[in-house]
Amino acid sequence: MNIKVNLKIFLFIFIFYITKQIHIYAMLMFFAFVHEMGHLFFGIILGLKPKSLEIMPVGLCIKFKVDTFDYNEKIKNANPLAIKKILIAFAGPMVNLFLVVITILFKNKLEVIYYQEIIYSNLVIAIFNLLPIYPLDGGRILNGIIHIIKGKKRALFITNQISNIVMVLLTAISSIAIYHYKNIAILFIIIYLWLLTILENKRYRLNKRVYEIIEKNS
Repeated sequence: MNIKVNLKIFLFIFIFYITKQIHIYAMLMFFAFVHEMGHLFFGIILGLKPKSLEIMPVGLCIKFKVDTFDYNEKIKNANPLAIKKILIAFAGPMVNLFLVVITILFKNKLEVIYYQEIIYSNLVIAIFNLLPIYPLDGGRILNGIIHIIKGKKRALFITNQISNIVMVLLTAISSIAIYHYKNIAILFIIIYLWLLTILENKRYRLNKRVYEIIEKNS
């Protein structure tokens, strides 16, 4: 399995360090690793082999090798691979929510400060990843469900539109949070999400063009 490191992570480390939140960032990255292990474990259970692991500023991303056998069976407008992707995407946030429940149950055995930070870190990671923004887990889940019901082309279009709408709303909400809490780290997270969104918009336009050429020549 190839391991890649996105160099922007060092910029985030520097930002969280100068804003005196490096301990929060360290805890978020630790539980982001646990989150990704949930994806990995569930992917292996479903028979997929890990291909690469990328360490990014706001977490980790694991990719799996696609088994051609998964393309041989149709499930409405998709195939078994779409269902596997949905389940794998769900696995990460569910691990974080499970840790929240376990932490609450064993509250008396934890120091108050660690109790609060564990709850906060895992809730943030779970909620953040469940946002319907591609390529976050929520966006992948949304894309997979629409793919099964409406087909891949419609899934690409609807997921792209919802991702952009959610990003605009998230930016507005984050602007209020930045003003209220004076937390510049939120700004850089939003900027990073916009970079991901812009990149996905370019990929969507490319895929859209491919579909147009195929339909024109068919």
